[in-house]
Amino acid sequence: MNDTNSRAKTRGLWNDAWLPRYGAAIVVLASLWWTAYSCIQRLSSWLVYDALALPRDSHLGSALEFFLYDTVKILLLLIALIYVISWLRASLNAERVRDFLSGKKRGLGYALGAAFGAITPFCSCSSVPLFLGFTSAGIPIGITMSFLITSPIINEIAVVLLWGLLGWKFTVAYVAIGITAGMLGGLFMDALRAGRWLQPFVLESMKTPIRPLTATRQKLSVRQRHNFAWGEMTSIFRRVWKWVIVGVGIGAALHGLVPANWFAENLGAGQWWTVPVAVFVGIPLYSNVTGIVPVMEGLLTKGMPIGTTMAFCMSAVAASIPEVIMLRQVMTVRLQATFLGYLWGMFTLTGWLLNALQGVLF
Repeated sequence: MNDTNSRAKTRGLWNDAWLPRYGAAIVVLASLWWTAYSCIQRLSSWLVYDALALPRDSHLGSALEFFLYDTVKILLLLIALIYVISWLRASLNAERVRDFLSGKKRGLGYALGAAFGAITPFCSCSSVPLFLGFTSAGIPIGITMSFLITSPIINEIAVVLLWGLLGWKFTVAYVAIGITAGMLGGLFMDALRAGRWLQPFVLESMKTPIRPLTATRQKLSVRQRHNFAWGEMTSIFRRVWKWVIVGVGIGAALHGLVPANWFAENLGAGQWWTVPVAVFVGIPLYSNVTGIVPVMEGLLTKGMPIGTTMAFCMSAVAASIPEVIMLRQVMTVRLQATFLGYLWGMFTLTGWLLNALQGVLF
């Protein structure tokens, strides 16, 4: 008994001595992370246009800058967000949170997932790290899908731009459709029990206990939380990093290849088939919502119907080839096909509805 008390006391003293070093390291690393994250855009531009002296209006320069910026940004987000979410997962009662979101509060969970997606300024690829963290924490697939769908579609900058360029009616319609698409997507995925189509290692991670299964569940120390979070982050990072590079590389190659005039000239007549074709063409493209707003204005100015414009632009930001490549590491083909099929169907119906009501609402 005395030996046990002595070991516990020694371990407690050791943890007390380690904690200040851990806190100092977190402050230093967080500062370095924020500095790097804040400088990615400027550094990418300098490397491409100053160091390599590529013309600023060239496709190669634009694609290379896009590749450098997005690759580094997503890898930094992957490291930070997975670590933080895993740390919180170890600190909170994950089972209680999971039970709360899985029970009668599931509808609230869809709303929370969509709302959180709306306030996070991420593109389709940048949303993937948070999606990974949520699934590994055992959050129901429908709620994580609500976040994954809504996050790239809406952010506060896009709302301001939409309001200024296209007016309040278009802005309200855009936000309402984005939130609705996320919530209905979550409901649809849960109705199909789509969580069973995650990759086996994700399903295993969701079942893995994060605290020792003793008669009295002990509170984890800061070091134990760090060890758990570090293990989760490094494991996921090793699986995903190469696919981030491949996916963003493909997105960079597609970036700017298809001019906006092509859509207005070929899909602007308003026939019924133009909406599903616009969505089908938009899904593989890679753009963020801030960058797509001026495209919306240009397409509408050239006479493209509102529903077709909305369907195309939403599909371009909600999904992309790089996102699909990255999500392949955690989703089976069946789940990915269901996810993309839902987006195609949802945005097609939205486009048809808005085209039909264009003269009444706008």
